[in-house]
Amino acid sequence: MSSGASAQTGAAPEPGERWRPRHNPWTIALTVTLATFMEVLDTSIANVALPHIAGALSSTVDQSTWVLTSYLVANGIILPISGWLSGLMGRKRFYLSCVALFTLSSLLCGLAPSLPFLIFFRVLQGGGGGGLQPSEQSILADTFAPEQFGMAFAVYGMAVVLAPTIGPTLGGWITDNFSWRWVFFINVPIGICSLLLSYRIVEDPPYIRRQMRELRHNLKIDYAGLALIAAGLGLLQVVLDKGQEKDWFGSNFIASLAVLSAIALVLFVVRELRYRQPVLDLALLRRPTFAIANGMMFVVGVVMYGSTVLIPLYLQRIMGYSAQQAGMALSAGGLVMMVSMPIAGWMLTRLDARWLIVFGFFSIAVSLRHMTGLNSGIDFNTAMMYWTYQSVGLAFLFVPINTMAYVGIPQEKSAQVSSLINLCRNEGGSVGISLVTTILARRAQFHQHRLTGSVSPDSAVFRNALAGLSGRLFQHGVSAPDAAARAHAMIYAGLQTQAGVLAYIDAFWLLALMSLCVAPLAFLMRKAEPGRVRPGGH
Repeated sequence: MSSGASAQTGAAPEPGERWRPRHNPWTIALTVTLATFMEVLDTSIANVALPHIAGALSSTVDQSTWVLTSYLVANGIILPISGWLSGLMGRKRFYLSCVALFTLSSLLCGLAPSLPFLIFFRVLQGGGGGGLQPSEQSILADTFAPEQFGMAFAVYGMAVVLAPTIGPTLGGWITDNFSWRWVFFINVPIGICSLLLSYRIVEDPPYIRRQMRELRHNLKIDYAGLALIAAGLGLLQVVLDKGQEKDWFGSNFIASLAVLSAIALVLFVVRELRYRQPVLDLALLRRPTFAIANGMMFVVGVVMYGSTVLIPLYLQRIMGYSAQQAGMALSAGGLVMMVSMPIAGWMLTRLDARWLIVFGFFSIAVSLRHMTGLNSGIDFNTAMMYWTYQSVGLAFLFVPINTMAYVGIPQEKSAQVSSLINLCRNEGGSVGISLVTTILARRAQFHQHRLTGSVSPDSAVFRNALAGLSGRLFQHGVSAPDAAARAHAMIYAGLQTQAGVLAYIDAFWLLALMSLCVAPLAFLMRKAEPGRVRPGGH
């Protein structure tokens, strides 16, 4: 059979020939990206609806945050074992099952009569969504020729990077104009469409069918490994999500979960490195290029998700914007990424991916350094441009790092590669969100204490400011005692605002230094010729 024939029929390729799907690769890419975009969007779209959910279901806002935590926990548990499940069930069958479960549970979330039911349905939704990202990435890795990987991952990257950016804005608009239930209902028609299209055009390559037969013939389910990774990652996600709220290790609850999570994960690593049929092939991390790619993707998750929290929070807490307006500040960056991702994919076919990675990290470090110049008087356009500058760097990181992760990896390991790289990005995102929220809280206290100590009642500057504010209030009809009290309150509020601004600056500095320190690691990666992702085959 000729290469052209196998490309058209999807039949098993001859030795040395790469398998090709029967349908157009770009049709397949757009189809699977649709479901991934829907799933990633759901990690952030419900955030702004929490007060409405709490009010409608007669619960507190703190209780309603379990709507987010439960989703992330289930998502984090399924994501790393999706490669193993794909091999066991067949990738297409596993992918369709994930889309179907996600769609059905989205409908149930919208119909939930109480908070416990909603949390349970969110667990199901997170379980269904956890397998979508790695499945799509491994489908793309098998569907496209190596020289097209850059452009293929650019399409995938647009979904994964854009969705968290527009999620809060879309969620705010839906909640304000319709109901919080429509935040979940909108997934249903998209999910049905994705399910029908995927059923018709997605197919498993021969090696997937061969793996499935081998696994089923010698089936030994690693129940201990499954239990350890579920416990380890599930508890870790709760620690990261609730840590700052519970005062981290000042809380016996958080400290206990952290210890149990660490024990479970260490035991999991030891077991998987020795087990013949591991749930997660950690041996791949012995390859330096793959290990560095995962570490870099972890940092990308920290920076990307950390920044998407910092900018809207700054606009809401310091500048007084609504959640929807704050989300709009990220919209221009989303458009920039839509343009930059294909450019990065195209450049990957012509330039050494390592230089693109260095450029991406350097660009992000410069943009984050630029953000340290913010103050409480910036306008909306300035805040919007901050994220826009950073978006360019993210585009030049996401595509080449994902591509380099497959360098020198056998094709039959694609599902395991995608599971690990997506796990690192998601866990990086969780760490990034926890990191920046902790920095904001702790550093604001530090700066407030320092600023308060510098404001002495005997200071001429303080007395002049107090006298000036009191005088203006008195002129507007406020009594002298009330004017003095209000003036004190205004000065204290201004001091708190300034401390908050300094805390945001500290967070941006940390993310900038983190990006700058990781960039040189790119040159420790194996060089791949442009357009050849798996040099030397296996």
